[in-house]
Amino acid sequence: MRNQGFGAPSDVVPPAAVRDGTRLAVLGLGYVGLPLAVEFGKQFDVLGYDIDSRRVKELQDGHDHTLEVDDSDLAGASRLRFSDDEGDLAWANVYIVTTPTPIDAHKQPDLSPVLSATEAIARALRPGDVVIYESTVYPGATEEQCVPVLEAVSGLVFNQDFSVGYSPERINPGDREHRLPSIVKVTSGSTPEAADFVDDLYRSIITAGTHRAPSIRVAEAAKVIENTQRDVNIALINELAVLFNRLGIDTEDVLLAAGSKWNFLGFRPGLVGGHCIGVDPYYLTHKAQSVGYHPEVILAGRRLNDSMGSYVASQLVKRMTKEEIQVHGARVLVLGLTFKENTPDLRNSRVVDILAELADYDITVDVCDPWADPEEARREYGVDLVASPARGAYDGIIIAVAHHQFVDLGADGIRAFGSADGHVVYDLKYVLGRADSDLRL
Repeated sequence: MRNQGFGAPSDVVPPAAVRDGTRLAVLGLGYVGLPLAVEFGKQFDVLGYDIDSRRVKELQDGHDHTLEVDDSDLAGASRLRFSDDEGDLAWANVYIVTTPTPIDAHKQPDLSPVLSATEAIARALRPGDVVIYESTVYPGATEEQCVPVLEAVSGLVFNQDFSVGYSPERINPGDREHRLPSIVKVTSGSTPEAADFVDDLYRSIITAGTHRAPSIRVAEAAKVIENTQRDVNIALINELAVLFNRLGIDTEDVLLAAGSKWNFLGFRPGLVGGHCIGVDPYYLTHKAQSVGYHPEVILAGRRLNDSMGSYVASQLVKRMTKEEIQVHGARVLVLGLTFKENTPDLRNSRVVDILAELADYDITVDVCDPWADPEEARREYGVDLVASPARGAYDGIIIAVAHHQFVDLGADGIRAFGSADGHVVYDLKYVLGRADSDLRL
């Protein structure tokens, strides 16, 4: 049952140093929520909540298909339990929202998952409770969009009966070095007392320490510019790659030479997908446009990065034509579908842009990805993965994702998929040496 001693209605949060009776509910058990729930579950009583009953059953059985949490770590979170029953949320007094924040078909922010979770929390909210958001949003969204829902549904008063915090997620899927405890955490709260509590709560699991932002809006803005900065930098390198291709200069050679200077930033060209870099800038531009400012550089970077799939396909077709390989009816093998190497994460994969463009040339495309879930690939993108590509069958091969399995194949192993009558290998990820590929970004 609820701990009625956790804050009185007139005192929203207890002192930061007091956490006796803290009961956490983490809403959303994906790449962000599960690692967080596991870390907290080592010290606190935690409810991991998700509306996907299959996901909950999988975690109850002790396995995480995203591979972000090892089975042993999952088992080690002895105070963590899982549920898809909304009624169980009433047990908690601190709620953390880690639901996704995608964009819609018009590239506008889609806050529906966050707002749906907010409504569920509001139905359980009691005086003294704290609601913390980790989902990426535009500056102001927590207090302008979420708080009104919490008040309207619960009937409680913001910063009198309950408070909110914002601590943006910094999970990097597939990264085995930079894990949740070793990444500095930005924290914030709607009152000084709430900010103290949120910061103290996260410091209990974050060994790298925390950075307390002066307001929720600052914390929201800090998160959204982290990936916007990367997006713009990658767009610059993508544009340079297109230019160097026209000049007949190898892009990697240029980047290695420039990288010999100590302050040159080591970005590489490529497809920009995933749940953050290819999405977050649209949250910032949405907010910018709502206040009458048109962000030219950010949107230019987005347009350029979103065009890279089409560019890759056109370059492959041009090279096939030059090699006198029949384009109409050709077969092409694409190696990789996930948005980055050595992870099953298919969210916002931009490899699909290449597939769509090649289909316009009446090219038959097979996709092989040993990391991706075949059912998810079919459901999300209509792609039927090929487990074992036929050797000697393809007129073109695109190395789209640098999974270690493809790296281990080497040039000979990858070339073996190509037709003996001639084929083109396009290496987007510098998996092969310059002499072993026909095209590189």
